[in-house]
Amino acid sequence: MFHAVRGNVAAVSRLLIPRNRVLVEAVRGRKSRSDPKAKSKAGRIKVPPPVDPVEMLVLKERFTQYDLIMRALRHRAEFKEELLWRRYQEEVGTLAEERAKQEAEEHQALMAWNDAENQRLRKLREARIQKELEQKELRRAEAAISRENQMETFVKEKEQEVLKLQEEAKNFITLENLDQQIEEALDNPKNYNFAIDKEGRVVKRTVLQ
Repeated sequence: MFHAVRGNVAAVSRLLIPRNRVLVEAVRGRKSRSDPKAKSKAGRIKVPPPVDPVEMLVLKERFTQYDLIMRALRHRAEFKEELLWRRYQEEVGTLAEERAKQEAEEHQALMAWNDAENQRLRKLREARIQKELEQKELRRAEAAISRENQMETFVKEKEQEVLKLQEEAKNFITLENLDQQIEEALDNPKNYNFAIDKEGRVVKRTVLQ
């Protein structure tokens, strides 16, 4: 009851303190090292709390699991650090130089393979072009022979036409044989007034008067 009254008085006094003043709390003093033990604790004997075997087993098992988990995390961190270090070495370290050397060797090998492939394809292309030229020359020769044969055939046809015209020219009407042709026409009259069917045969002819 005394403590309650004292607390209320302290609260009231705190409210009555002006705003511009600093509030300082009373601090309880501590015992020094030379002070004797308190009379209430003179005969006190510290006894450790009892240990439950089941709880101890559970705690031991959990501690083992905790130890395994922490060890795994530690190994994982070390593995990650090793990976990062290896990546760093690959990017800027000696491994980068080795990788650059390997890339250069691979590039040279690929360039050599590319040159060999280009040579092979060039030979195939030259052989194909040569074959195409030979075929073109053969077709040109065949075309020339065909044109020559056509020309010979055309000349022979024209010669035949000329010979035919020469034969027909013997029966042409000229001033020298005009009277003779007139007499023959009068002696052998011809009737052109006739009808023919679809096959060109004469089906009807009128009689000359």
